[in-house]
Amino acid sequence: MRTLPHPATEAVRLDTVLTALADPLRRRIARQLSEGDAAQACGAFDLPVTKSTSTHHFRVLREAGVITQHYRGNKILNRLRADDLEDRFPGLLRAILLADGTNRHDPPQL
Repeated sequence: MRTLPHPATEAVRLDTVLTALADPLRRRIARQLSEGDAAQACGAFDLPVTKSTSTHHFRVLREAGVITQHYRGNKILNRLRADDLEDRFPGLLRAILLADGTNRHDPPQL
């Protein structure tokens, strides 16, 4: 079974998370993941970039500790590490997603 490396919760660094979430497409991915409980395949995201570029964005989020990714068949499923981020940096993810300015009036469901 193929696996992808993820940082342990205690190894997640604030500057790495902030850098990952500084990009609007990566915040869009995090917001979509925050709106549901189920893991979502990469193809579930309507991103205005090529597949290789979206793969890069998912990798940055995973390596920063913002999401987890695991294989299910030939798909990679993504899940927001909301609980881990809340334990490590209380209120940070919610504040970033609320301040996102995406014209959404509903707060993220973290």
